[in-house]
Amino acid sequence: MKRTLQSYKSGIKPVWCPGCGDYAILRAIQQAFLDMNLPPEDIAVVSGIGCSGRLSHYLNTYSLHGTHGRAVPTALGVKAARPELTVMAVGGDGDGLGIGGGHIPHAARKNVDMTYLLIDNRIYGLTKGQSSPTTPVGRSTTTSPDGVTEPPVDVIPVLLSYDVSFVAQTSSLNIPEMTDIIKKAIRHKGFSMVHIFSLCKTFPVIEADVLKDLLCPLPEDHPRSDKLEAMKRGYSRDHLYTGVFYQVEKPVLEQQLDARIERSCSFEQGEPTDNIEDLLLRYV
Repeated sequence: MKRTLQSYKSGIKPVWCPGCGDYAILRAIQQAFLDMNLPPEDIAVVSGIGCSGRLSHYLNTYSLHGTHGRAVPTALGVKAARPELTVMAVGGDGDGLGIGGGHIPHAARKNVDMTYLLIDNRIYGLTKGQSSPTTPVGRSTTTSPDGVTEPPVDVIPVLLSYDVSFVAQTSSLNIPEMTDIIKKAIRHKGFSMVHIFSLCKTFPVIEADVLKDLLCPLPEDHPRSDKLEAMKRGYSRDHLYTGVFYQVEKPVLEQQLDARIERSCSFEQGEPTDNIEDLLLRYV
């Protein structure tokens, strides 16, 4: 059947502040789904808490607005139970790198085949402007009126150190680039993370023109399988590079689960790899 952008829009009207970068991100997601001609009934979107947590309401897919910091494990469970679905998790810098940050390395270890969009406006916007894990040092916020003293999280190097199998970065200022990267992330067989700079207009931490001057596409010859080179560019202070930093292929969660089920079934069918005496001796 022929689909349009409307095919991926729910009946709920977005209520973000005027000028919020999340409007552009929502459009890029819908465009990516349309370009890939994904059936809405075959997509599941799980979101966390915060402004970006509302995003799942605005998509005509299966959706769940979960609890604070738990978008990744919830989406992981969806993919484990229904591996045929296209699964996406959405969270903000506070939701994903604060209370939910501990879930990322374990999703990376399992290499679950899902896409996680980490939307970063460098502030807790919905709860009135508190500093987040990515707020720059010196920035005055409602919780740090004299300026933030803790250094911000370097997002790309952190994701690379966790060995996330697909790591990319883009911004809400460039919908075509963002759409293209989201499509690449969905097509990647494994755990994909896309770090997206998004502007908050109510509690602005960085202005659009400043961010635009810092953004720079990765060189065309950037080696996507070279983690050290990706680290160097992820730590760059002169530019905020956009594009795919790192991409490798390795077994995904479903393959690991299928192999374990096969081993268990073969044991039940009388073809164990170990006899009972050997198994018991392991616990002596």
